[in-house]
Formats: sequence, structure tokens, C-alpha cells
Amino acid sequence: MRTLVTLFLFFIWLWTGAFAPAEVIHLKNGRTIWADHVREAGPRVEYDLGDNTFAIPKTSVARIEAGGVPPQYAAATPAKSDVPAFVPPDNVRNEAEISGKVIKDGKIDDDALSSIEQQDTPKNTALAYFVAGKTEYDRGNFAKARSYFDAALRYDGQNPTILNFYASLLVRTGNANDALPYAQRAVQAAPESADTLAVLGYAQFAADHTKEAIQSWKRSLQIRPDAAIRGWLEKAEREAQAEAEFTEKESNHFTLRYEGNQTSEAFRRQLLGTLESEYEDLERELGGSPRGNIPVILYTGEAFFDVTQAPAWSGAINDGKLRIPVSGLSEVTPELARVLKHELAHSFITQLSAGRCPQWLHEGIAQALEPKSLSSNGRRLAQLYAAQKEIPFNMLESSFMRFTSGEAVLAYDESLAAVQYIDDTHSKADLRRILERLAEGSSTEAALRSTIHSDYGQLETELGKYLADKYGN
Repeated sequence: MRTLVTLFLFFIWLWTGAFAPAEVIHLKNGRTIWADHVREAGPRVEYDLGDNTFAIPKTSVARIEAGGVPPQYAAATPAKSDVPAFVPPDNVRNEAEISGKVIKDGKIDDDALSSIEQQDTPKNTALAYFVAGKTEYDRGNFAKARSYFDAALRYDGQNPTILNFYASLLVRTGNANDALPYAQRAVQAAPESADTLAVLGYAQFAADHTKEAIQSWKRSLQIRPDAAIRGWLEKAEREAQAEAEFTEKESNHFTLRYEGNQTSEAFRRQLLGTLESEYEDLERELGGSPRGNIPVILYTGEAFFDVTQAPAWSGAINDGKLRIPVSGLSEVTPELARVLKHELAHSFITQLSAGRCPQWLHEGIAQALEPKSLSSNGRRLAQLYAAQKEIPFNMLESSFMRFTSGEAVLAYDESLAAVQYIDDTHSKADLRRILERLAEGSSTEAALRSTIHSDYGQLETELGKYLADKYGN
């Protein structure tokens, strides 16, 4: 199970406002969907959430109501209300004026960018490219955002705001070690900025420099109190306290940390050997690989739950670090090997999708790679789909941490079923192409349409038929 602790989701939310009133879709199975806009389209009900459009069969809808505010679930990432308002420093206060020149009808005007580059000052040119990069960043198009930020830094390499965004993008796409020098330069340029210190802390924490992150966040909080950063600081302090006496050992692709003699040398050697073998398997199966060594932390007691604050039903976590409870184990059992491969798969999926993979696809692919079969739960899931009691896919895009144990079982089963369906009726190559489309900035539905030619509504309908044919009576 992977908590979507994407450290720089912080910056995706940084400039967004509070939740707007929504339309509420009440489903016959008792669930509700909150949407920005809802409309009927023949046999389906279509609804918008941000830039994404989803669809569900009209037969599954009990009623639609206007108004209401979506609930904010307790999850691994800070809620929007926990994120402070970002106050840009003086060097980007004319952003609105430049934005009006660069952004036309919601699109970036490259001719305007070129004109500013040829005629204006270096600082305004940097700002123009920054505006373009920030626009693409907010849309999740990280490849284009990075090219614009690169151009911005060529013209103003010491602008702390541009450096902050560039560092956040690098962490967001799985390149935390590369982000560190940019975050450090931002602090050098604006040492009294709570924001530059906060970003440096995020980069340090993502790069497995927990003690340094604690110091950066403490300095940031001294300048400006902030609930979200306080939460991250408390998490880092729990981790540092739990691992104060841990020993460290490295292999080709992993940095293993463990508590003294609580595990045997033979067990640790076997565990690292298993991870290295699974790493090679995943390189062959998925292509590509995570950058840098992956931290693996072994917990032998209650420290796993103390540090992660994970629900009782979780067995392990990958939040950029593989956190594995091994209490009572003296060898790598087949079950532990599957857990290790599952958690390691998340690191590969994050790299391939540039950190943009929805949770259901993350969990579905990771389970399939264990490998895990749906055979024991297939019939029950087919019955739930027939009764329209499944969880809609748009409700499975974010962390499963908010679910009860029963809901989590259903969420994982649906995720595996969706991946199994795509693999059986299309191909493994399509799963890889979906991840590539996500990395390029496509929304989940756009990535699905361009590969398996289905939106969420069609996928749910087709999955129901697939389950009925494969596991029904």
C-alpha cells in the first residue's frame, strides 16, 4: 500500500482557493459524488472535477442536488485548508501583467514569449518563462513546465520563487537529490523567507536527509507559523526519534536502515538480495527505474505505526521510503517477498508517471506485479458491480488511507480488477502507455481514452461485464 505522500503536492495547492460550491450526485448504492458541474448525456451522467470529465450510467443515479461543499477526508497529504497563502516576493509582483501577455485564452502564447525575450529586460523575460512554467506546472504538464523553468533560470538564476518552483517540480517527478542545490540557492537568495526554507525542508526530507529537513522546517516556522509544515515537522521528528539508534547498510540500489541486533545479519542479507532481484524483475517488466538509492526502513515493533500514523489494516508503506514492519520474522517468507515487490513497484510507477499516477492504477499495477490474483475475490466483486455497489474510480484517485478496512479491501480489489481487465483485453504495453501519457501531463481520463479508448464511465461498465463473464454464476 502506498500513501500518496507526494511532498510537493503542497505547491500544486499553493495558489488555489477554497472549495467552491458543488453539485452532488447521490448514487443508488448510497454513495455520493461531489462535482463542479453535472449534466445528462443520453444514458449517462457526465460531471466535471477540475480539468477532468467523468461519466457514470444514469441508471446508477438516485438524484442530483445543487450546492454543497465536498468533505475533506483525513489523508496522508495536507488538506487545502492547511496550506498557507503564498505571498510572492517583490521580484514577481508584476506577474499578473506579464501573465496577460503570455497567456491567451488559457493557452501559452509562444510568439509573445519570443517577443518578450527579444525586446524586454532579462528579469521580465525570466518572469515570462516562469509564468509559462507555472501554468504548465499547475496543469500537471511537468515536462513542458521544466523546459520553461529552465529558460527562466537562464535569465534570472537567483530568483527564489523560480528556484522554489523548479525544486518542487524536481521532487514531484522523483528527482529529489537534483532538487537540493536549487532549493539551497533559493534559501541563499532569500534566507529570511519562510517559503524557501519550507521548500528546502521538503527537498531534504524527500532526499532522505531527515535531520536537515527538521532544522529547515523549524527555521521556517520561526518566521511564520504554518499548520501544514508543523505536520511535516512532527512526522520527521517521529521518524528521527524512532531511527536514532538505527544502523545503515547499502547495496546497489538500496539503503537499508534497521534497529541494531533486532534482526539477524542473515535476514538482512537475504532481504537485500530479494530486493535487488525484484528490482531487476521490475526493470524488465516496466522499463526504466527510480533514480538514486531507495531507502528501506525495517521496523521491529510499534514504531511502524508510530512513525507512519497508518491505519491498522496497512501492512507496509512506500512514501518515497519503503517502510516495512518485520516483527517476528527471521527470514524472507513468500508473503514478505510479495510485500517487498509490491512496495518497490510503487517507486517504479512513480518514476514512470512522473508522480501523476492515480491511486487505483498504482495499487492495481503493484498488486499485479506481486503477482496477486483476483480469483478468490472475483465472484464477490462481480456481485457488487452487478448491484452497482462498487466505489466509482474517481473516488479511488487519491490515498486509500481514509478508508475503513472493509472499504480498503474493496478499493484494492477494484484496482486489481481494472488492471487485470486492461491486461486481458488490451495489453501490458497499454498499461505502460497510460503511465507515459500521465507523465506527459494528460489527465487520467485523457490517458485512458488515448490508449484503451475508454473514459471512467465506459471503463466501469466494461469492467462490470468483464467480471460477470469471468467470475459470475
